[in-house]
Amino acid sequence: MASKSKNSNNKKIIVKGAKEHNLKNLSFELPRNKLIVFTGVSGSGKSSLVFDTIYAEGQRRYVESLSSYARQFLERMNKPDVELIQGISPAVAIEQKSGSRNPRSTVGTTTEVYDYLRLLFARIGKTICFQCGKEVKKASTGTVVDWLENQPEGTKFYLTFPLHIHEGTTVKQEIELLKRRGFFRIFFKGNLHDINVEDISPKKKDEIRVLIDRFKIVKEELRNRLSDAIEVTFKEGENRLILINSDTGEQTEFNKFYECCGSRYEEPEPRFFSFNNPFGACPVCQGFSKTIGIDMNLVIPNPNLSITDGAIAPWRTAKYTTHLKDLVNNAKQNNIPLNVPYKNLSNEQVEKIQKGFGDFIGIDKFFEKLESKTYKMYIRVLLSRYRGYSVCRACKGSRLRREALQVKISDHSIHDIVQLQIEHALKFFLDIKLSDYDLKVGDRILKEIIKRLTFLNNVGIGYLTLDRLSNSLSGGEAQRINLATSLGSSLVGTLYVLDEPSIGLHPRDNSKLINILKNLRDIGNTVLVVEHDPEMMRESDLLVDMGPKAGIHGGEIVAMGTYDEVVKNKDSLTGKYLSGRIKIPLPAKRNKKQTKTIKIFSASENNLKNIDVEIPLNKFVVVTGVSGSGKSTFVHDILYGGLAKYFGMAPSKVGKFKDLKGNEYIDEVEIVDQSPIGKSPRSNPISYIKTFELIRELFASTHQARARGYKPGFFSFNVPGGRCETCQGDGFIKVEMQFLADIYLECEDCKGTRFKEEIREITYRGKNLVDALNMTVDEAVEYFKENAKISRQLKVLAEVGLGYIKLGQPSNTLSGGEAQRVKLAAHLSLQRDRKHTLFIFDEPTTGLHFDDISKLLNCFNLLLEKGNSLVVIEHNLEVIKCADHVIDLGPDAGDNGGEIVAQGTPEEVASNKNSWTGKYLKDYLS
Repeated sequence: MASKSKNSNNKKIIVKGAKEHNLKNLSFELPRNKLIVFTGVSGSGKSSLVFDTIYAEGQRRYVESLSSYARQFLERMNKPDVELIQGISPAVAIEQKSGSRNPRSTVGTTTEVYDYLRLLFARIGKTICFQCGKEVKKASTGTVVDWLENQPEGTKFYLTFPLHIHEGTTVKQEIELLKRRGFFRIFFKGNLHDINVEDISPKKKDEIRVLIDRFKIVKEELRNRLSDAIEVTFKEGENRLILINSDTGEQTEFNKFYECCGSRYEEPEPRFFSFNNPFGACPVCQGFSKTIGIDMNLVIPNPNLSITDGAIAPWRTAKYTTHLKDLVNNAKQNNIPLNVPYKNLSNEQVEKIQKGFGDFIGIDKFFEKLESKTYKMYIRVLLSRYRGYSVCRACKGSRLRREALQVKISDHSIHDIVQLQIEHALKFFLDIKLSDYDLKVGDRILKEIIKRLTFLNNVGIGYLTLDRLSNSLSGGEAQRINLATSLGSSLVGTLYVLDEPSIGLHPRDNSKLINILKNLRDIGNTVLVVEHDPEMMRESDLLVDMGPKAGIHGGEIVAMGTYDEVVKNKDSLTGKYLSGRIKIPLPAKRNKKQTKTIKIFSASENNLKNIDVEIPLNKFVVVTGVSGSGKSTFVHDILYGGLAKYFGMAPSKVGKFKDLKGNEYIDEVEIVDQSPIGKSPRSNPISYIKTFELIRELFASTHQARARGYKPGFFSFNVPGGRCETCQGDGFIKVEMQFLADIYLECEDCKGTRFKEEIREITYRGKNLVDALNMTVDEAVEYFKENAKISRQLKVLAEVGLGYIKLGQPSNTLSGGEAQRVKLAAHLSLQRDRKHTLFIFDEPTTGLHFDDISKLLNCFNLLLEKGNSLVVIEHNLEVIKCADHVIDLGPDAGDNGGEIVAQGTPEEVASNKNSWTGKYLKDYLS
């Protein structure tokens, strides 16, 4: 009986007494080898349960099973606050984190596809000669015999090697040495000579061939007859051999060196194709693909200006205006117009301005002159303003030395392949034609490459190129790459934990992702997914709904069962939305008023097809389209990049476009994302929205505080004064354990309150600062009601749906959705009146439940009511249906995207037959 019970436990994950963060002492069982989806409102405890409890314990146990030597290199996991977990496997977490920050990391290196490509090119790549364009080959006995077998039967040949004149010897001395070694015949000036009989005096520059053998082609005997003689010839000729046709005198050279046309090449090996290895990396940019130098985009920041209007930024100052005068004085005779926008100048005219002419020094020499004076501080500061990264001229962005790019497979270098989109690279390898020998050598490597590319294509990122930098990927793309990498490793018996894998996926691509998760389950893994996507919930084996609300009002399992069981559960908020009992309503009236617009002309960055886009202001505008259609490029690089540059900000990238008009209608542009508002536990929501300053001032203004001389700084745990100096305001003492997780002990002096006892004695309305920081936002609104400024700012937090969080809750414990709403609250409470801001949101519904989306839409309305404009990148159909104006990009991803498929109201987009978004939107508009 006991063994049967134990066996049944192995089929379940048993959790008892989970109390991490806001979890309410949860005990439950989960089946193994199933696809299980956890859902619930933001802050309900999903991540606390799945990541901070189940995953943390699985990972902790796995790490503790390793040797102490191995453990010191791995992340130490704290033991979660749980009484018991049984039946758990080693865990792998695939979270929504942006890609590696390493500037060398690419999609290819992250997924290991590039490692296999390097191996493939080293094994079967053909090196092509720079001069003649033929394949560089290294000779062997076999290749010489193969060549001879292709010659006509009966052809006569001399088997020879070239005479090498060693340093310090003459030709005559070398010939004498030949005689002593038993070589008596040489081929010289088209004839065979016997050096024992004839007295010849060749010059050093003459070509002398030493005879080893004479033979006639008899194909059946060739291999046996000549193999030894060929080996001897290579040895005597210092790896060189020459066959001479005795009738025609034609010479054919073979050598064991990897060379052609007098140039010697490196034999391909895996490190030869690595930009992370000095052996293969471009020597100029060291494998980074970019070099730092003068960036002409910074020198000419506004190409709409003419030369006389100050297009050349460094020459606007009095100190360097003489260079501008020289250009103006010499412009007419060099056909350079002065009153035309700089962008309208021809390439020839721009080149003249850069290189100089006549008395005019030119932009390039101007900066060269400055470079020679960098010992002066102000020159270094000046140069730093105009320095930027540009594509390396030596390797043209390939990152590799030029010799590595001469190695080809099917006329493609390794750089050609990594520039392909993943779906095109997959097609290339599926259709590749190789010789029988190459196929035999590269078969296993090819299978690995195709397998990994197939996984990447199936998770919906076939539009990415293999050389795309990891640090430029969105959180959703990075997560799906990690998912594909995990699939490529073919692990079984593992617990996979995923955080919203559908982020960034259009509804069209969801089914592919779900099938991959099912495949992961079917090969013997347990898959736990935190997700809000209805389709993912419908396809799950088990659905767990957390709630009933957020924060202290959550942390419970409201419903658990199949999709149908949760839909029917009357207590489940998720079930009510899935069944349609509760809906996010369509707006009663859309804003169809004619408003001012921002117009962008000829946007052509990445895959954008020279599109003209008009964005109405003071409206809720949503940019949609399938994954990879060009949404992020348009909104981040073109719209935000162009506007940020106009307002004097320093955007990370400005995309290519011809013109941008209407920027004068707004006062500023802001991007609001889900990045953390603070990584330190010292940061909290009220410090972010500047309310903590007001609260400290309030406590410092009390009679007790004034009597003791306490200033506002005494009520901060970040600076000495009122904070507990034993723990320095942390509330805990960290005890480092060498091979175990560090231990955090509550500070004995302040009992975890962070403040000295005398500070805790200061009260306002009967409560001290520690009590105030432990209040929820809703409680604090009532507590601070007599202070209008504090109360007003806290009410904004409540309005954005964060009434449940505590004032002093560390920012690093907030979910992505909560962090985003804190940022929204900051903008709503701190924005100056009558200031028109264009707010840009990139997938704001990430991590948000249906109920949270409803609150987010209310926040959007508040921003619009204050006279602002909104541009939102979104796939969520609940948000799209509430927009005033939709811009749908497509029709597909990558090269097949970058066009405007449809635009207008949601109803107009839904009626467009070419729009994928419209096809799925129809059902949400009824």
